[in-house]
Amino acid sequence: MDLTGHKADLQRYLQAGREALVWKLEGLSEYDVRRPLVPTGTNLLGLVKHVASVEAGYLGATFGRPFDEPLPWYDDGAEPNADMWATAEEPRGQIVGLYYRVWAHSDATIDALGLDVIGLVPWWPPERREVTLHQVLVHIVAETDRHAGHADIVRELIDGSAGLRADNSNLPDHDADWWRAYVERLEETARQA
Repeated sequence: MDLTGHKADLQRYLQAGREALVWKLEGLSEYDVRRPLVPTGTNLLGLVKHVASVEAGYLGATFGRPFDEPLPWYDDGAEPNADMWATAEEPRGQIVGLYYRVWAHSDATIDALGLDVIGLVPWWPPERREVTLHQVLVHIVAETDRHAGHADIVRELIDGSAGLRADNSNLPDHDADWWRAYVERLEETARQA
C-alpha cells in the first residue's frame, strides 16, 4: 500500500477543510464573526477556535508531540464550552493565528510519522484509546469538514454568502431571483408534505 499517497490525500482534504473554515470569516466585522445565530450559540470565530483546539490535541498530545501553547479554555475550572466562542479580549487575528500555528504543528506531526504509528487519545474510553495516525487523520478531516459545514450555514445566515471556497462555490450558478423561487418552491413542497 502506498502510504505516502494516502497520507497526502488525507492531508489535502484536511487543508481544504481548514481553508474553507477560515474563509468563512473574510469580509465580516468583529461582531459578525462572533454572533450566535442558532440556539446552541454556534458562531464563526468560535468554530475556528474549537477546531484549532481539537486539532492541536489529536495531532499533538495523542502522538507525544504536544502543542506548545497554552489553551486555557481546556484548563480545569474553565467555563463550559469556552472553546466554542471568543471573548472580547481574543481578537480574530489571535484565534486565526493560533489556528495557523496549529496547522504547522499538525503538518509537522503528519510529515514525521507513518500512518501506522500508534498514539493514545487519553480522553477516549480505554478500549478505544489506542489509535493510528491514519485513524486520527480521518477523524480530524471529518471534524474539520463538519464544522466547516456549520460555518457555511452560519455565514449564509449572516449575509447570504455560501459555498465551498472563494474560487468555487460548488453551487448551481443562478441569480437571486432563481434562488428565491427555488426556496419558495421548497417551502411549498414542505407544507404540502
